Amino acid sequence: MTAGKILLGEIGRPHGVRGLMRVRSFTATPEDLVAYGLLTDETGTRSFSVEMLAPDLMRIEGVSDRDAASRLTGTRLYVARDALPPPSDPEEFYLADLEGLSAFDPAGRSLGVVTGVEDYGAGVFLTLRGPPERLVPFTRAVVPEVDLTARRIVVLLPEEVVVEGEGAA
Repeated sequence: MTAGKILLGEIGRPHGVRGLMRVRSFTATPEDLVAYGLLTDETGTRSFSVEMLAPDLMRIEGVSDRDAASRLTGTRLYVARDALPPPSDPEEFYLADLEGLSAFDPAGRSLGVVTGVEDYGAGVFLTLRGPPERLVPFTRAVVPEVDLTARRIVVLLPEEVVVEGEGAA
């Protein structure tokens, strides 16, 4: 994730020869990818005016052939954090808002700072910069308390899994 920006989607492979592209939207409704204003790349140096043609198909202004579309494959699409509406419930928040929060165990001992929020497909993980650096699952069982106002979370560290020796079963 990038500070001040929210990841909304990722450009996929070209579709056809006229510059259309597949897109993976991370919004609740795929068409909402374009609902929050101008999309940018991760650095914020390139912006994209996007038209959604189907839930997984888009056209970017100025991209008119397969080669130009191909060069954008894998580009992640971001929007400014302040372009998104505030969460509607006090228990809701954007995952990007977790970055920078201090992490503590239930006894109040510091576990570090959340430096990343990652989703590899099996659920969301928080990177805590320690010492030591840890990846912890972002579940209510492991992170029972999130306090955005106080800029802190409480973490119940799961037991470590240790595999002994090569090829241990």
